[in-house]
Amino acid sequence: MIQKKVCMVGVHGTGKTSLVQLYVHSIFSVKYHSTVGVKIDRKLVQLGNTAVNLLLWDIEGRSSEQDVPASYLRGAHAVFFVVDGTRRETLEQLFDLSEQTSSVTGDIPSIVALNKADLKDQWALAAADSKRLLASGFHALKTSAKTGDGVEDAFIWLAQAAVKASLAPDSQAKVHHEN
Repeated sequence: MIQKKVCMVGVHGTGKTSLVQLYVHSIFSVKYHSTVGVKIDRKLVQLGNTAVNLLLWDIEGRSSEQDVPASYLRGAHAVFFVVDGTRRETLEQLFDLSEQTSSVTGDIPSIVALNKADLKDQWALAAADSKRLLASGFHALKTSAKTGDGVEDAFIWLAQAAVKASLAPDSQAKVHHEN
């Protein structure tokens, strides 16, 4: 069995905890629960013939003035960034969070969840934003912790990328893809 540490990173209220809770426990709650520090969950996934134990580090949401604690990021094999698709500023903050994170982790696989896709009438991101993410080297998927759309796909894609990166350390960690 392979074990991979995945850090959930994003600003306050983007849905990091909701995504983890849905993926690990099949639970969605409309109540907002702010993570303090870090909460670690486990999810065993089967990728072909390989069992992968994902350690999901749900890191406290950051404000634009705060750095992600390096102690939480050390040893990460992948980063799961979460953007709230109804709050455009969370996309802008993603780029700063990505720089902070990569200064500790180096170049490891990452994905961007454009979360809250079920709130179509409140959606604040445009096609140009997806193109910008792609041009910056991010793999991005629309997700909804409420409906489950895209959630498993995002976690499985990242698990596969983390396993692939560990098998071929010289390979490119970020795969370009737009959804």
